[in-house]
Amino acid sequence: MGDALAELKRRARMMWAAGKWDDIAELGQPVGRDLVSRLDVTGGQDVLDVGAGSGNAAIYAAQAGARVVASDLTPELFDDGRARAQRNGVELEWVEADAEALPFEDESFDVVMSTFGAMFAPRHAVVASELARVCRPGGRIGLTTWPPGSLPAMIMTRTERFMPPQPDFVQPPLLWGGEAHVRELFEPHGVSVSFQRGDLAHDGFTTAEEYAEFIQSRLGPVVMAKAMLTQQGRWDEYHAISLATTEGATTPTERGVAVHNHYLITLGTKAG
Repeated sequence: MGDALAELKRRARMMWAAGKWDDIAELGQPVGRDLVSRLDVTGGQDVLDVGAGSGNAAIYAAQAGARVVASDLTPELFDDGRARAQRNGVELEWVEADAEALPFEDESFDVVMSTFGAMFAPRHAVVASELARVCRPGGRIGLTTWPPGSLPAMIMTRTERFMPPQPDFVQPPLLWGGEAHVRELFEPHGVSVSFQRGDLAHDGFTTAEEYAEFIQSRLGPVVMAKAMLTQQGRWDEYHAISLATTEGATTPTERGVAVHNHYLITLGTKAG
């Protein structure tokens, strides 16, 4: 598995660096604010954001007065993150880190969180073990993930046939959207979990197609998929499926449409 795993992570880093992630992060800001609020992050706490990207949730935690480490497998995203943090008047520590091998001591953080980040690491039990390991007794773990029926989940599911097969050890990221799976991952580590729901509604687009094209030109995995599928002559088919799925998740507004992205919130407490 060693060489295959290393190659998978190399490609993942390249994939997430391929687009314009900070534009995507701008759309996702309400989720970071929501998660930090539900975790009751306060001043003086040590907080780790796993898969932080350009620092969405991490910045809100820092604004609450916490000492925050923003970590990600893709350090190419950190320059935008530093600029974003500066604009918001906060300082973060930026650390290149793999969610499956976090470079921190045991029980280093009061809060460990991830917004749509850790879910994309290939081995879920390893990730859960690492999140729990670096969390202090009595500390909190908070995740946002895409559940079945959400727009991102439907698009990923319906377009899997366009993508090359993954190695056998890779677990689908959408499993993190299932409560039973998440509970099973954390219970062996003394982390009790509860679940809530959120809705990220993007209402700054005139049509579903405008939203789809925004995502397709900025989200790294889709940017790379577009290049591959265009070369294969399959992009139009992919785009049609993606657009039809997006249209099904929209509601009309005075200015155009609102695109709804429902997400699962996992809130865990480590036994103390």
